[in-house]
Amino acid sequence: MSIRLFIAGHRGLVGSALERAFSADSQYEIITRTRQELDLNDRHAVRAFFEKERPQQMVVAAAKVGGIKANNDYPVEFLLQNLQIQNNLIESAADFGVEKLLFLGSSCIYPKFADQPIQEDSLLTGVLEPTNEPYALAKIAGIKLCQAYWRQYGKHYLSAMPTNLYGPRDNFDLQNSHVLPALIHKFHLAKINGADDVTVWGSGSPRREFLYSDDLAAACKVLLERYDSPEIVNIGCGEDVTIKELAETVREVIGFEGDLVWDTTKPDGTPRKLLDISRIRELGWEPKVDLRTGIRQAYEWFLANQPTISS
Repeated sequence: MSIRLFIAGHRGLVGSALERAFSADSQYEIITRTRQELDLNDRHAVRAFFEKERPQQMVVAAAKVGGIKANNDYPVEFLLQNLQIQNNLIESAADFGVEKLLFLGSSCIYPKFADQPIQEDSLLTGVLEPTNEPYALAKIAGIKLCQAYWRQYGKHYLSAMPTNLYGPRDNFDLQNSHVLPALIHKFHLAKINGADDVTVWGSGSPRREFLYSDDLAAACKVLLERYDSPEIVNIGCGEDVTIKELAETVREVIGFEGDLVWDTTKPDGTPRKLLDISRIRELGWEPKVDLRTGIRQAYEWFLANQPTISS
């Protein structure tokens, strides 16, 4: 018999990659719902869905996400909506018989000045980065809820912490996206408009790690099939680059020949964020898509879907 797997948030960057990965395996029967079909902020609607569909497993990839500016501008929404979504999903999963659940958090849960590379036991050992604290707090609450269900009720609910992600179906909006898709969009516009330069936030010195979304999806499949512990698991690529190096790589891939201008009045965020991925590697998983290849594939998707992307 097939495993009924509900992917919450299947239309986003992560969810669409998860759907690609699990749909390729005949042992899974994939269940999805669009935002119009199921409002995850509506507790009663979520409970009715679980009561009817009775998924056996679930991946929680639904969340309100955004970059530094969006987190700064909308802290209430980032905290409240993420708490509502994950609480509704995890509680309903427990009440209606979901046997195994994977909750996806974020590397921003870790302290701003955590030792590098960041190990899973760094959680709650220091202050958070202020620019994404509301989102981080919501994700920490989700981790603790999964661990509480494991301890109190024996529910096998896992939590994984991905690093910065990118790929097809990313959010390329210039006001609310993360750094890599924002750079792709900026450099593309500069190229087609014949601009002399592109302005990038911050100093360019912070170091970040980037993982292609299909690599994350493969890691999630490994976790559901081979991992059985309430201890959180980091998922990254094991290497980081400076934002300056990232911007230069994006510029080269897109073919923009102008200059880079750094707006140092804008925040840098956490100085460095590189995850220790020993735990997921012990399960036999390794990332496959290098950064330059991934950026090129993300840009190709962007070009193919431009009519739906705001400029």
